[in-house]
Amino acid sequence: MSQSQPSRRSFLQTAVGAVAAPFILPSRVWSAETAPNSRINIGFIGMGKMNSGHLGNFLGRENVQVTAVCDVDTNRRENAKKKVEESYGKKAGAEYKGCSAYDDFRELLARKDIDAVVVATPDHWHAYIGIAAVRAGKDVYGEKPLTHNVHEALTLTKAVRDSGRIFQTGSQQRSSKEFRVAAELVRNGVIGEIKTITTSFGDPAPVYNLKEEAAEPGLDWDRWCGPGPLKPYNSALSPRGVHNHFPAWRNTREFGGGMITDWGAHHIDIAQWALGVDESGPVEIRSPGADKKRGAQLVYANGVVLTHGEGKGVSIYGTEGEIHVNRGKFELVLGGKTIHKFFDKEVDKGTSLDREVILTEREFLKNAKVKLYNSKNHHDDWLNSIQTRERPICDVAIGATTVISCHLMNMAYYSGTGFKWNPTERTFAEGGDAKWLTRDYRPEWVV
Repeated sequence: MSQSQPSRRSFLQTAVGAVAAPFILPSRVWSAETAPNSRINIGFIGMGKMNSGHLGNFLGRENVQVTAVCDVDTNRRENAKKKVEESYGKKAGAEYKGCSAYDDFRELLARKDIDAVVVATPDHWHAYIGIAAVRAGKDVYGEKPLTHNVHEALTLTKAVRDSGRIFQTGSQQRSSKEFRVAAELVRNGVIGEIKTITTSFGDPAPVYNLKEEAAEPGLDWDRWCGPGPLKPYNSALSPRGVHNHFPAWRNTREFGGGMITDWGAHHIDIAQWALGVDESGPVEIRSPGADKKRGAQLVYANGVVLTHGEGKGVSIYGTEGEIHVNRGKFELVLGGKTIHKFFDKEVDKGTSLDREVILTEREFLKNAKVKLYNSKNHHDDWLNSIQTRERPICDVAIGATTVISCHLMNMAYYSGTGFKWNPTERTFAEGGDAKWLTRDYRPEWVV
């Protein structure tokens, strides 16, 4: 283990102490309808912008108690702890000190009183922490993209299945009505036989090339790099202090996957939901050529070609019409005529997204033979699955299929060549290079 990590003895002593310590909320905090044993104790790992949003959402729920937060940066860690204690103290009308803050996620996972964790670290940590969490008996809400590479997606999925834990991938577009209705329209043949799909998002990731900066006090940079390479510190990757933006680690191959895995994990996810290929994926990946940033294609067994290009988000074209969908935006075109549309509030005045989507559903899906999983809220869906032990709307296996497709697209950009893929065996069928399926791990953090 690296010197920045605790010894086994000190780690176990800390973990045992954490388990033994009392974490009790004043009864006034909770409504009479919420029994203490029905609350789900949650820990949060990675306290940047994304988990700050998740934390605020869960703090408002009476069936949840936030008991711990974790981050390798002291400022973010202590800020999250303060936010939790101030929120619960305000509810109780008294000072509250019941949230622990850790710099080592293993100490948080060692606590037996924590039922579930929300993981929103940089991508290169997703698989390692997710695997450790389910092996520790925790249910997980894990941010997208599910993993940093194909090997990790397969390994994490197996770990979740072996553990029997609930794992919700944070692809929240599946819990938005406009995306579900768009997918149902496709699955029910409303726009005919599907021919092509265009997904619109940004560039693949370049290799890390930022200059070294002076270390940030209170940041464990070695642990931040974790399974990835130990690169020189730069504040673009881990900002100084508490920040309110999405850091640029996403735009590095070492720690992210560019916009292909960032927004692609959303839009390719919806495209594959509409095609009904959640359990498989593409059979061929076409490269636009070296040094290109658009034009890579995923080809599916039914002949549908998905292209990474410029457009409206997710655009699906069939023999009878087309569907365009994005966050808060929806358009159905049949026979060249727009039937329902809300894409620009300045242009589409006198209507709303809800109205256009609901009218579409009533007119074209009233007697639909295919009905997709209907989740109205991604967090609620996860919490419900924890109670019922049924898989959530974006189970780990779905997150794996989506992120693998994203990684395959990145491979086509990075290598400048196309290849064929076996979506059943999850390996190359023709061409390709196995080095792209995994990464070189630092010894102490091998997935």
